[in-house]
Amino acid sequence: MTNKKALVVFSGGQDSTTCLFQAIQDYGKENVEVITFFYGQRHAIELEKAKWIVRDLNVKQTMIDTSVIKQTTNNALMDDSMEISQGESEEYPNTFVDGRNALFLLLAGTYAKGQGITDIIIGVCETDFSGYPDCRDVFVKSMNVTLNLAMDFPFVVKTPLMYLTKAETWALADELGRLDYVRDHTHTCYMGVDGGCGECPSCELREKGLTEYLAQKAGSAL
Repeated sequence: MTNKKALVVFSGGQDSTTCLFQAIQDYGKENVEVITFFYGQRHAIELEKAKWIVRDLNVKQTMIDTSVIKQTTNNALMDDSMEISQGESEEYPNTFVDGRNALFLLLAGTYAKGQGITDIIIGVCETDFSGYPDCRDVFVKSMNVTLNLAMDFPFVVKTPLMYLTKAETWALADELGRLDYVRDHTHTCYMGVDGGCGECPSCELREKGLTEYLAQKAGSAL
C-alpha cells in the first residue's frame, strides 16, 4: 500500500493510538499523518499526550480548534462543574458530545482532500463503548457517503476497532508490538488524571479489557 496515504483522527487515547500504530504498519510511517481536535475538553492532558506521542513517533500532526461546539451543546466532557454520569436516568451518558464525530469527520475529510488523502481512520467502536450514537457503524457509513457526495472525492472512512471488545483492542496493540507503549503513554481518563483515576467509566472499561486480555494471554501460554 506504498502509494496510499492515511489520515488518523487522533486523540492520544488507547483506541486512536492503536489505530495509528496499525496505520503505520499498513501504510508506512511516511504515508501517515494525524489530525487532532481541541473541542473544549475539560482536561488539557489529552492534548498533551497526543502531542507527545506524535513527536515521539515523528508523525505529522495537524491541530484543529473546534471549541466553537461549546456554543451549541453542553456535557460533562466539556464542563468540569458537571459530575460524570453513565445515563441511568438519561438516554445517553452525559459525556456524549452532540455532533462531535460528525464535525470531526467533516473537518478531517476537508483537510484530507486538500492533501490528496482518501483514507481516513477513526477509532470508534460499537462493541465496548459508552452508548454514543455517533460511534455506530451505520453512522460512520452514512457519513462516508455524505463526505463523498459533499466533496465529490472518493473518501474511505475506516474503523478498524468497530467490532472489537476492549480486550481485543489490547490484543491488537500487542500484535503490533505496542501493548506496553499504549498502556504507558495513552490517556483515557475522563477525570484527567495522568495514568488514570481507576474509577471513571472510561478507566474501568480500559482496565477491564486489559485484565481480560492478559488473563487470556496467560491462559494460552500454559
